[in-house]
Amino acid sequence: MIWRPGLVKAGIAPEPKKDKRGRKRYANNPQDGMHALRHYYASVLLADGVSVRELAEYLGHSDPGFTLRTYIHLLPDSHERAKRAIDGRRLRLRAVSDAT
Repeated sequence: MIWRPGLVKAGIAPEPKKDKRGRKRYANNPQDGMHALRHYYASVLLADGVSVRELAEYLGHSDPGFTLRTYIHLLPDSHERAKRAIDGRRLRLRAVSDAT
């Protein structure tokens, strides 16, 4: 596969081993290679706030539910975001009431 040397250089896949004839043999499992690269791509987009619906489209999934089930463990913790949202709203309301 043409991508394997690049994946090794990027540190995504392990170095190839040599067979008895001295030929390079790259690891061939889903954890190393294009699946790892797709997973990394998805994790970066989700971490930066791209919606699951958009990510599904970018990855070529017809069902955003499939994307959500596959990558849900990568979603940022919503508990902290919800707390910040409520705290932020309270601070804005307090500022408005203090101004009047």
